[in-house]
Amino acid sequence: MNHNAIARSWVEHANGHRDFPLQNLPLGIFSRLGQAPRCGVAIGDAILDLEVVLAAGLFDGAAKAAVEATVGGALNAFFALGRAARVALRERLLVLLGEGSEHQAALKAALYPASECQLHLPAKIGDYTDFYVGIEHAKNVGKLFRPDNPLLPNYKHVPIGYHGRASTIRASGADVRRPKGQTLPAGQTEPSFGPCARLDYELELGIWIGQGNDMGQPIPVGDAAEHVAGFCLLNDWSARDIQAWEYQPLGPFLSKSFITTVSPWVVTAEALEPFRCAQPARPEGDPQPLSYLLDKRDQAAGAFDIELEVLLLTERMREQNLPAHRLTLSSTRSMYWTVAQMVAHHSVNGCQLQPGDLFGSGTLSGAAPGSFGSLLEITEGGKHPVELASGEVRKFLEDGDEIILRARCVREGAASIGFGECRGTIVAAN
Repeated sequence: MNHNAIARSWVEHANGHRDFPLQNLPLGIFSRLGQAPRCGVAIGDAILDLEVVLAAGLFDGAAKAAVEATVGGALNAFFALGRAARVALRERLLVLLGEGSEHQAALKAALYPASECQLHLPAKIGDYTDFYVGIEHAKNVGKLFRPDNPLLPNYKHVPIGYHGRASTIRASGADVRRPKGQTLPAGQTEPSFGPCARLDYELELGIWIGQGNDMGQPIPVGDAAEHVAGFCLLNDWSARDIQAWEYQPLGPFLSKSFITTVSPWVVTAEALEPFRCAQPARPEGDPQPLSYLLDKRDQAAGAFDIELEVLLLTERMREQNLPAHRLTLSSTRSMYWTVAQMVAHHSVNGCQLQPGDLFGSGTLSGAAPGSFGSLLEITEGGKHPVELASGEVRKFLEDGDEIILRARCVREGAASIGFGECRGTIVAAN
């Protein structure tokens, strides 16, 4: 029942929906005008209010406990319940929303047009870690700054990451205020202070942590997938000129912490099961992961096949009624490390992960032009501007530009699902 490709919903607009057919059922936090935020499920172009369904007595057992854990406007307590609770809720929702459901009349009262609702962050994020597992991005950026040695020696031995800033993560639609900071202009010997001139996007997969671990107790790689609640899209906005001045010797700081945008719907690990795949074989000569990072099941089915897309819409394009310009078409298949390896490595030193923690995958670029996940790569640091149908060119992002991230899962024999959009529009510096 979990992955019946031909199953249909009585919610007609969900059938064949690009992102949210019956087979997806992602969870998020939403609010209606004058109401407090609460948990809902995306179905087609609508949101099902789980608190209303709970009050109607349509959940029992483990599914009821799962919904009760969502009350309060954040999914942390629900994430903490783990896989069994997610499965129980999913199975009950498939019955309630499936074609022929006997509860359609009661459920219609709990179904709201998504266009009339505001979406919020799905959880209270205690910690945020950004990884660097997109090897094509790592090579592309390395070639720009270290042509003779694009990948540093540790890259193929350890999932590289850094601690990000959880307080400035926002849900899709929030404005992106151009940051100010120190930069070292070309040809100068002293830094200056002012608005970022080389603002960029980064296309990433977001990973929501479910059940955590006790401090001092690592999560084995073979168990790590059980600690992942779901996934989203993530835009790690980057101030490249600030980054170039500050990143040595300790890495990104103010160039990354001004905002990170995530798509608001949590696509559960269960919804993505049909789109799992083998981790791509390492090229001959690459080192095998150390034993704490290596698990046969994870290598056989620990990767995901998710198509990723980035679109750019400028103010002039909106004025001319032009469609958004596709900058990137990429895939999660470029991840050199699996999600389970990221979880295992993060916790191997005894670090405590907690429900609602968020990981970023790092920029997911492909190997070929057209699949690069940042303007830094697309324009080779500004050397080759992007030409737009409006007559404009872009080396980096300008005020008024909107970046749109999308993701889609397609496989023969499975119903296609998507993630919804992750949007952000640049506004002028204060």
